[in-house]
Amino acid sequence: MTDLRVRARFVAVAATLLTAVPLTAYAAAGDDLPFAGAVFRATHNSYSGDIAGARGSITEQLDAGVRFLEYDVWSGDHASAGDYRIGHSKAGDQVDHTGGNPAGDQLRAWLTVVNDWSAGHPAAAPITVLLDLKDDLTARTSYQNGNLAALNDEIGDVFGGRLVRGLDTPAGLGPIGSLRGRVVTVLSGSATARAGYRRDTGSNPAVAINARGQVVEVHDNGAGVLWYWTGVHGADGSLTWRRHGRYDTGKTPAVALNNDGTVVEVHQAPTGNALWSRVGRLDDAGEITWSASAKYDTGVLPTIAFPDLAGSAVREIHRSQNGSQNWDWTGTAGATAVAWGAHATTADPRFPTTTATVDGHSVTVAAAGSLTAATDRVAAGPIRLPQLAFVEYQSGDAALLKDGAVFWAATASNKSFMVAGRQAGVSVRGWDFDAAGLATVPLANFPATNTPAAAWYRTLLEDAVA
Repeated sequence: MTDLRVRARFVAVAATLLTAVPLTAYAAAGDDLPFAGAVFRATHNSYSGDIAGARGSITEQLDAGVRFLEYDVWSGDHASAGDYRIGHSKAGDQVDHTGGNPAGDQLRAWLTVVNDWSAGHPAAAPITVLLDLKDDLTARTSYQNGNLAALNDEIGDVFGGRLVRGLDTPAGLGPIGSLRGRVVTVLSGSATARAGYRRDTGSNPAVAINARGQVVEVHDNGAGVLWYWTGVHGADGSLTWRRHGRYDTGKTPAVALNNDGTVVEVHQAPTGNALWSRVGRLDDAGEITWSASAKYDTGVLPTIAFPDLAGSAVREIHRSQNGSQNWDWTGTAGATAVAWGAHATTADPRFPTTTATVDGHSVTVAAAGSLTAATDRVAAGPIRLPQLAFVEYQSGDAALLKDGAVFWAATASNKSFMVAGRQAGVSVRGWDFDAAGLATVPLANFPATNTPAAAWYRTLLEDAVA
């Protein structure tokens, strides 16, 4: 099909849909309706336009009253592309670039199309953007490689104050009238990634805090791999976690952090009794640049501290692998390594690892199924990213993903699931909603079709909120 014919078909699709949704004014009808009680026009694989369906461009879909869009997201090229990519069976697959859609397949550009349209239509009903994670972002070991922290930042950067944040509405969204001109994001796809967004797991957590309120947590995964979190301790005692990554192999880690952002970490090897140290530099964004690790002794249960957070001197205390005797090292943290000095037995106890204190404020970490952190003023909560997005629960998922979920989904043919979700008072998506016979009573909130211009769909959705 030529470009002109494709464009003509897109315009025809939009024009047909617009007969049901005037652009001059979005209906206020339904403003008092709870979000979970509303039905919205929705498309499946929205980025595909007229490929494997007849949707129109993203802008044309929105102009025509569609208020639910789906992007399939791939992270494999993040390090080289500097962004996630969209596509069906792989990045770039079935991505329609015509009709005003972005010329590339990088996620940020496609999110920006939605944000720009929303900014220009403040009276429009909220737009829900579903990000179907096609691979496991918890397997991405760093921000640069596209882990969940990078995705969270991209969502926040693009939508800014227009975003309806999951953390602000944990029990569900309010009435439609309060949400007009806003954008809601939902994570779907990889169950492991969705679970990882809601909580982290691990063993032997340790924590450090400095006088600037910077916080570093380290833990092992129970199988010899070491991970870290960084965050900020707020004036109100709250903790905001910002970055997360894998940094080494080992077990029973401990960490110290001084006021200039120097991180010193010690741990035992995954097997055997070798003790290793590592120096890192924590920047203002929360990223740690790690130097190579170096063996410094043998023993078990190493601990580390800066006696003076304004200085670079460190002291390490560990237990002998052969008994209860404690040993210590003193040293100086340099740019890339610790210069170790005196070494002797000591009667001093090992430093605390799960609680860190500075200027009368404390942070305590624990591992009981999930990693948690508490402060002297705020009760224990999960160590996880700020919940900017909502997390979808799908038919067949584990109980963890169902607990508290306000978005549910299944293939549209799973009618009993659609009805159960509506009865539970949550927002339900049915994908591949491509025949009138798939309709339920009540109808799914997001009947996501590949053919929004079909007569049966227009009729079925004539009262949809727009």
